[in-house]
Amino acid sequence: MKTISTWAAHGGTQGVYSHASEATGTEMTFAVFVPPQAKVAPCPVVTYLSGLTCTHANVMEKGEYRRAAAEHGLIVVCPDTSPRGEDVADDDAYDMGQGAGFYLDATEEPWARHFRMESYIRDELPAVIAANFPVDADRQSILGHSMGGHGALTLALKNPERYRACSAFAPIVAPIDVPWGQKALPAYLGRDEQSWRQYDACALIADGARFPEFLVDQGTGDNFLTEQLRPELFDKACAEAGIPLTLRMQPGYDHSYYFISTFMADHLDWHAKRLKG
Repeated sequence: MKTISTWAAHGGTQGVYSHASEATGTEMTFAVFVPPQAKVAPCPVVTYLSGLTCTHANVMEKGEYRRAAAEHGLIVVCPDTSPRGEDVADDDAYDMGQGAGFYLDATEEPWARHFRMESYIRDELPAVIAANFPVDADRQSILGHSMGGHGALTLALKNPERYRACSAFAPIVAPIDVPWGQKALPAYLGRDEQSWRQYDACALIADGARFPEFLVDQGTGDNFLTEQLRPELFDKACAEAGIPLTLRMQPGYDHSYYFISTFMADHLDWHAKRLKG
């Protein structure tokens, strides 16, 4: 692991790091906030997954998570959204390729060589964090925004033994049924629609996946709400499966980090209670 930069913040340390990833075959950059409590004992880990076009820097600079993380003694890990580099496949559109990994393991060319973000987030990055930071690996949780919300929900549903809590800001809950997913899933995974279901939170629940509970915040002023996000589908899926869901429709909020930063402390408080309980 290489240290790119560090800053003192709220009694802890905000850093940016990189490492050579076996999963993606590229150099991957990520941010980690270590709270002051880590000087005394290992701390729980919260992983935040960002949305389309983002890097680690978007939430690090705009998410306003450090005060709450320091208060609760949480290590916050913020990975990139895809592999990057000159030899990494890309697309001219913002919603495919670099910056748009959809937190899946691609099986189709030209994506299969590098786009293995599910394996990276689930397996490789936690091992790197555990080897280099004072983490309590038995206490982990996950949250995300938009495409990252999709990643958080699907990873939690498929790995309930790994994550003690999961929440999301404006997640893509049913990519099979919306334009973003209808473009990305066949490109990354091929035309077998059955393979898409493992990366669709609503489909996973319909197929029997379970998680103890979810928290979702969604802005009513989000311009992606009705076409791309459709939280009512997740609400229905959770209700039919008996999964407790706190879905908060926040009046007037859009899809931006103004929205995320407003409710970030609420989410970290929610995670902290479940990580420490």
